[in-house]
Order: sequence, then C-alpha cells, then structure tokens
Amino acid sequence: MADKKNYYDILGVSKNATPEEIKSAYRKLAMKYHPDRNQGDEAAAEKFKEVNEAHETLSDQQKRAAYDYELEHPGMGGFGGGFGGGAGGFEDISDIFSSFFGGGFSGASARSPRSEIGEDIRREMTLSFMDAAKGCKKTFSYVRSAPCGACAGTGAKGGTAFSTCGKCNGSGIIQQVQNTLFGRTIRQVVCPECNGLGRKIRDKCPDCKGKGSQKKEETLTIEIPAGVDNGSYMKKRGMGQAAPNGGQPGDLIVLFRVEPHKIFVRDQFNLKVDLYVPYKTAALGGVVKVPTVDDTFDFTIPEGTQSGTIFTVRGKGIRSARNGTGNLIIRVIVEVPVKLSKDQKKALEQWDSTVELKQQERMRKYSENVEALYGTKPYDKQ
Repeated sequence: MADKKNYYDILGVSKNATPEEIKSAYRKLAMKYHPDRNQGDEAAAEKFKEVNEAHETLSDQQKRAAYDYELEHPGMGGFGGGFGGGAGGFEDISDIFSSFFGGGFSGASARSPRSEIGEDIRREMTLSFMDAAKGCKKTFSYVRSAPCGACAGTGAKGGTAFSTCGKCNGSGIIQQVQNTLFGRTIRQVVCPECNGLGRKIRDKCPDCKGKGSQKKEETLTIEIPAGVDNGSYMKKRGMGQAAPNGGQPGDLIVLFRVEPHKIFVRDQFNLKVDLYVPYKTAALGGVVKVPTVDDTFDFTIPEGTQSGTIFTVRGKGIRSARNGTGNLIIRVIVEVPVKLSKDQKKALEQWDSTVELKQQERMRKYSENVEALYGTKPYDKQ
C-alpha cells in the first residue's frame, strides 16, 4: 500500500464512514472538480479522476473489504495488484449533473469500442488454515461470457463487417436543437442509432449471432502464495465478463476465506498457541514439544513458570515473500489435575505443608494487600 493513494483521504471521510457518507462526499467533490466547471484546469481534471477512482472502490462492499485489508496489511496487497475495472457501485456522473442543471454533459464524443469494459466476476475460495499459511495450487472452474474468438468480440463477421452509421455519419454524436423561452439551444448527444460508436454491424458474426460473446466454462489453476489471509484476493485480468462491441473484458477476482485452526490463532504473520503444561513441569521446568506450520520443536519451560506467561520465538510464524516470517507467540497455561485419588490428595497435602508463602510471590503480595486494606489474612497459612 506504500504506493497507493488513500481513498478515504481523497474523499475526506473516515475509515468507518457509512455508504451514505461516502456517496455524499463523492457527489460534492465530483461537482467541485468536474471538467465542465474547470475547463483547461489539469489539476482539477486529475482530482476528478482520483475522486471517481476512490468512490468506485469504497462504494463496492467487496472492493472496499479488499482495499481495507491492504491498508491494514502494508506490503501484503491483494496478491493481484490493486482493483480492476467494472462499475460496481459507480454512480454515473451525468446523473449528478442532470439533477442540478437539468441536462447531461455539455458536450459528447464518439465512444471508442475499446473504452467499453466488461463486468468483473467475483468468486470466493475457501482455504484450509495450512494451505493459506504455506501456499498451494488450486484448480477451479467457472462460467463466463467470453469474447467471441471469430469476431474478436465485435459481433461483426470477421471482426470487420461494419458500415458507417448514416444518422451521425460516423461521428457517434448528433446535434439536438431545442427552442425555449430563452432562445434556441443546441446540444450534442450520443447518437441513438449506433449508441455512440459511429458504425453499425453490416453482417453479423455467424458464431455468436452478432452478440460478440459466448458462454464458456473456464478452468484455471492459480498458485496461491504463502501467507494469504481472510480478505486477501487474486486478480486474473481479462478473465471476467466480455465487454460490448469488442471492448476490454472485466477481471476475475478470487477472494479468499480461511478456515480456523484447531491449535493456532493467526495475528497477521504471527502465530499464537496456547501451550498446556502439567503443574510439575511449570514448577520444576522441562521440555515440551511445540507445533509450528511445518513441524514441532523442543521448547524449554523454565523452572517456576507461571500460568499465563508468554514467550515469543522469532521466525517460527508464517512465511511470506513480501513480509518475511512472523513469530510464534506461546502462552503457557498450567493444567490443574482433577478427580484426585485419596493417596494423591494426601501426598499433595503433605507437600503443601512444606511450602512457605514467601515461595509464592504473587500470593504473598496479594495477602499483604488484603491484610493492609481489610485487616484479615486470606490464607490459613501465612
């Protein structure tokens, strides 16, 4: 995220902003920096572009979740290089201007077929904890509307069977004249005959019947890097839905969901584990096998270790090509035995009679504080 813009700052909203707050901020800034109000101002044009980019991401729930993950995990990214095309949640800026001025853009121009962008396809993939931590390969299938190979997605036979639109003479725009109380107004609008393309299909492609796309089942194998987490995603450019008129297809975005583990809890690239040890080991010290992502190792419990003590072992967490390797965080929990036999209880009583309060530092401090406050001793043995 170091080289990415902060979309929240661009819109001037907090990270916890509601969709309504985001939309409101976007509308105000879009009005302020719109090219029609700032003709010739390159700085305003660039700001307008940034505002649109920020709104396109933050107004889409899944894109916003992936973007937030990148903010919280600098350098991790989505393993796919940012966000792609598609109009998910995008509000047409002409709608904003029509609500204020009663019309659309002041000018219009012919649309290039390549300016059309297909919709993104989003798929969720569930990974086991270990597959996500260690990396893996996954093969999956999905159905999409793919560009027709015979006509390159144009819908015209051979990709070239077009004729110039007679209504706009190939310009893609026409003029509309309107007489009002204030005089005659002339506006340029997109040609309704060719939808702004300036051309019409003369002969339809026989393979796709002029649609420019065909339903197709795609099978992909993706290599998932080590260290992906909930909210991580990968992007396959151009593998989304086909675009109209031979434009750029959308992207395939695979969003990962990671299953919980029976032993580990993940904290970014660190692993947390609760290590249960018997009373004897905590008191006298000893060696216990501790698990990692790949194997187990011998860990020495120091003599007199208290329940709740935390140890950090560096370099035993999750590996990542971008972020190195995290740590293993061990929390010791002393297990107190239950359902003791008579002989065990007797032995424990005999042992306890030999232990003095000064050997139990926390109990001693607690006893002194209680006695100082209330004038009574909390333990029989002082």
